[in-house]
Amino acid sequence: MSDFGFRLARLVPAIILLVPSAGLAHDIPADVTVQVLFKPTGDQLHLIVRVPLKAMRDVEFPLRGPGYLDLTRVGALLPDAATLWVSNFLDVYEGDTRLRKPHVAASRISLESDRSFMSFDTALAHLTSTPLQNDQDVYWDQAMLDVLFDYPIHSDRSRFSIHPGLSHLASRVVTALRFLPPGGATRAFEFEGDPGLVQLDPRWYQAVFRFVHLGFDHILDGTDHLLFLLCLVIPFRRFRALIPVITAFTVAHSITLIASAYDLAPDARWFPPLIETLIAISIVYMALENIVGNSTVHRRWMIAFGFGLVHGFGFSFALKQTLQFAGSHLLTSLLSFNVGVELGQLLVLILLIPLLDALFRFVVAERMGTIILSALVAHTGWHWMLDRANRLRQFPLRWPALGAAQLAAILRGLTVLVAIAAVVWLIRAVLRPRLFRETPDKAADAG
Repeated sequence: MSDFGFRLARLVPAIILLVPSAGLAHDIPADVTVQVLFKPTGDQLHLIVRVPLKAMRDVEFPLRGPGYLDLTRVGALLPDAATLWVSNFLDVYEGDTRLRKPHVAASRISLESDRSFMSFDTALAHLTSTPLQNDQDVYWDQAMLDVLFDYPIHSDRSRFSIHPGLSHLASRVVTALRFLPPGGATRAFEFEGDPGLVQLDPRWYQAVFRFVHLGFDHILDGTDHLLFLLCLVIPFRRFRALIPVITAFTVAHSITLIASAYDLAPDARWFPPLIETLIAISIVYMALENIVGNSTVHRRWMIAFGFGLVHGFGFSFALKQTLQFAGSHLLTSLLSFNVGVELGQLLVLILLIPLLDALFRFVVAERMGTIILSALVAHTGWHWMLDRANRLRQFPLRWPALGAAQLAAILRGLTVLVAIAAVVWLIRAVLRPRLFRETPDKAADAG
């Protein structure tokens, strides 16, 4: 039986014991936000959790009047409810060792308007303060459950990780977690659903593994990037001819990906739909160029470099929410993501090249096959372009007032452009004699 199955087996009979009356179960909430404060201190790990009471839908809390919580009776149910619905679905690790189930040190009902979770100290003070009195009218579906879980640990300097499997609480669960290491800066995480095991202070190799895997999966799941890669490959089905093209694309998207991670890209609302539209345009353009048949290695690598800059911004949008898991290894994680992307591209090339060769050898003539495939890609890219352009029109471009912050952003952008120009010059002046020295046979292969 799976770990979830064991938890569920423990949950069902305990809920039956918790239910004081045979009331109807509550509906599954649509959206729930869970707040978690994670602080190791000495030989104790303190985990403070706030979850909406309505997420515990199979527990019939005692009520009074028109749906108010009976606060004098509800307090006795809170520790068991917190264990069954929260801690049983939280796996906390010290190093590679999973910690045993925690002790419920404190629990209470809070109002939605309470702001004590702004910091760990205020949340802890709130939990240990006088509870709400029964003369306060608190609707059960507008109340919050605050709980302090204590775990015994060996050292507060250990490496900790957590698997917050709280997706059962609602149709959509957002978990906002703050990790407060001793003597270090607070690290904030926010994720939706079940993110799997989250390393709160990852080592460099853990960050490398996570982001290589992420980059590999992203390139295989990204249909628009795959179609662009297909357009690059169709005219040049030899690895030697593809080296400068793929290299230029890789260098370009690495530049803009890293620039975005360091906040050197525009943060306006119109920027993501603009990039998505440009990505669709890049697919249409490359497909039309294949149909026209005006492609050389020298021309193709420059186009791949230009569009690679655009695709790098697209990669950054997918990576934006995941960079929170990089810990202190931001640059390492970015480079690892690029490695994963390149491994995914290499796999695609290994599969595409023999398939295209077989298609053009046994099914259709090369020129006709190139036109047919490129036309299909152009048709798909054209519809994407129109749809994304319609979304882009919803965000009118307005010239901002140029203050000190805007001027600083412009200067950063100019710095990125200078760096890009330097890379282009380096490729042309230093690498081009090696990459683009074509004998007649090589030129024939490229064509």
